[in-house]
Amino acid sequence: MKQYCQSILIFFLGLNLAFAQNKTENVFIITTDGFRWQEMFGGVDTTILKDDKFVRNRDRIKNAFVGKTAEESRKKLMPFMWDTVAKEGQLYGNRWAGNKVNVMNPYWFSYPGYNEILSGYADDSINSNDKMYNKNITVLEFLNKQPKLKGKVAAYSTWDVFPYIINDKRSGIPVNSGKDLVQGNLTEKEQMLNEILKNYPSLASDRHDFITYYLAKEYIQKNKPKVFFLSFDETDEFAHEAKYDEYLFAANTADKFIGDLWSYCQSTTEYKGKTTFLILTDHGRGDKIKSQWTSHGQKVSDCYQIWMAAIGPDTPALGEVKTEGQLFQNQIAKTAAKLLGYEFDNGKPVGREINSVKN
Repeated sequence: MKQYCQSILIFFLGLNLAFAQNKTENVFIITTDGFRWQEMFGGVDTTILKDDKFVRNRDRIKNAFVGKTAEESRKKLMPFMWDTVAKEGQLYGNRWAGNKVNVMNPYWFSYPGYNEILSGYADDSINSNDKMYNKNITVLEFLNKQPKLKGKVAAYSTWDVFPYIINDKRSGIPVNSGKDLVQGNLTEKEQMLNEILKNYPSLASDRHDFITYYLAKEYIQKNKPKVFFLSFDETDEFAHEAKYDEYLFAANTADKFIGDLWSYCQSTTEYKGKTTFLILTDHGRGDKIKSQWTSHGQKVSDCYQIWMAAIGPDTPALGEVKTEGQLFQNQIAKTAAKLLGYEFDNGKPVGREINSVKN
């Protein structure tokens, strides 16, 4: 009996020690809509680049993003991913190396994808991008219910469907999206960004990604949230418009924004050495038929193929993972919660945590 009690005590002490060893106190989930794994791991697709239907200024793209090798090109296109995440964190989804990340939902477009990312559950009943309030509880809502995190969860996005995906009415999470102006006691920067948002509409998306980013950064600086969701959209919208050059610049800009936010976190007491970024996309795009790169959904092959990245104090520096393996989009939610020491449960069969992301 004595040995049995000692074993139980050691077991629970081990559990407590495992949680105590977590250095992560803040988690940021960041997405850039519909950005292909092909560009993430291979840089500019030269086949698309040669097609006049998709490129307006080929020389500009070549000078900005094309290198002598695929490795050089991808680093020019996504410098934060390859200069920082690939050295200090993890990158998954290079299918040329046999490393795969898939969506689980059967639709391969945005609302089903973002629900899967945030709720950990590929819900077949979510089959449109309509503005319907999500019945599934997201990891954001789950974490906002935890006493230590209550009121420390927020979201900023370019696409204006996120208040419905996150279900801001039920969850109580502040979600700034689309044409939403910032309310309340505004900083000078927020006032200026509100003015730009009112007077300089985006021709591609619900608003410019730079508005989303700088409003988000201002919110983070003011409120120091512990859980934050940030979503860019212009990669998807420019792809739908068949503007490959703008698609590439949108991806490069999103990469710069993520890098800037990481630098801010590493220079701030509340976040330095305590923050993990989980970065990914909601769906893939066409590839085999080059004219289909502009599209996605069930009728376009390969759109279930995505990528993901992680960087933070509990994440081993594996870099680009080239070993054969399979991860899924529905694993992000539980992984995010586990990094903060919580066991995510929303009553649905959610994806398991990604063990390699956490020591």
